[in-house]
Amino acid sequence: MNSQKLALDMAKVLYEKQAKDILVLQVDHLTSITDYFVIVSGRSAQSVRALAEDLQEKMDAQNIFPRRKEGFRESRWIVLDYANVIVHIFHPEEREYYNIERLWLDGSNQIATDFQD
Repeated sequence: MNSQKLALDMAKVLYEKQAKDILVLQVDHLTSITDYFVIVSGRSAQSVRALAEDLQEKMDAQNIFPRRKEGFRESRWIVLDYANVIVHIFHPEEREYYNIERLWLDGSNQIATDFQD
């Protein structure tokens, strides 16, 4: 599966689990660590954890496993590193505070998602 399709599939899984403010960014021209970021928000620490667990379960079923995962203990900002796609699942307060979109959005790298309203 190519990186863009994987990122969009992950975003769709998160959307279906009620993730908010979904953003898919192509960042391969800005960094060598990954090709895409999927950035979403949950409504609470519990929903952040539930989003991460659901995504991981759905990816595991396809034999796609994260290389690394961080943030489950506090569930305020969970990162799932799938090599070519890194997923950031934020509590709304952390997303506003860290505002990582500001660092990575260059005006030409947002990938449209056809499943969002």
